[in-house]
Amino acid sequence: MKLFFNLTLIFFFTMTNFAQTRDTMYIWPNKVPGQIAEKKEAIKSLNKSGNVLRLAEVTNPAMVVFEPKASNNNGVGIIVCPGGGYGILAIDLEGYEIAAWLNELGFTAYVLQYRVPNKRKEALYDLQRAIRVIRSKTAKANLITRKLGVLGFSAGGSLSARASTRFDEETYAETDAIDSISSRPDFALLIYPAYLDEGENRKLTPELLVDDKTPPIFIFATADDQYGNSALVMATALRDHKVPVELHILPKGGHGYGIRSGNIAAETWASLAEKWLQKEILDK
Repeated sequence: MKLFFNLTLIFFFTMTNFAQTRDTMYIWPNKVPGQIAEKKEAIKSLNKSGNVLRLAEVTNPAMVVFEPKASNNNGVGIIVCPGGGYGILAIDLEGYEIAAWLNELGFTAYVLQYRVPNKRKEALYDLQRAIRVIRSKTAKANLITRKLGVLGFSAGGSLSARASTRFDEETYAETDAIDSISSRPDFALLIYPAYLDEGENRKLTPELLVDDKTPPIFIFATADDQYGNSALVMATALRDHKVPVELHILPKGGHGYGIRSGNIAAETWASLAEKWLQKEILDK
């Protein structure tokens, strides 16, 4: 009950105070790989159904940085990848509100605006570059970043899984020295992930190259989610390769609930994730 109350306060705080200035890090200094269109500010969708702010088009990928209080900073960073079917970004529901919750736990959160619409391949470039940019900046400033992970919802969960399994590939041509830095996340959280079962007979998507170098992963889904099989096949692949994995499946909850009140899944996953982060990331 206390956690639920705190999450409600976080949601209220986020909606009323996000207008305050936050640092925005644009991840590609010059030309954006795989893109012809000129860079411009992200375009907001006119569709605000479900009280969700959606970004309809992103051509200049960026991260909005949420810093925790200095007294609470645990030195761990998490890149938050909103979902939206690779068509839009549910930037508040699965981005800003999640970042505010992570700040309460002491994490630095980076809400990623990756390319949409219909830029699945390029979205991976953006997340890999974001990981490298953060690591380059913390190294340059002589800051100690204990670990850097990814947390994704729906399509953002797909993106986070792809980054967690394809870090050894040269997916885009090197643009500068930053691209020589490792893009392997130290851990990942996949919340109602989608598109992980696009293999034959709904098996693991072939591009997800799970092996013993894949980082530890937390997965949460529900049985009534049309994409629920994604969580099952990913957890099976991780288990088969002896990669640390924690899987939770609730009977009901559906899809696309973020961390907002009124949904049993939304009110459950955050407390489980917090315990996992403490045990698997902070205590090690």
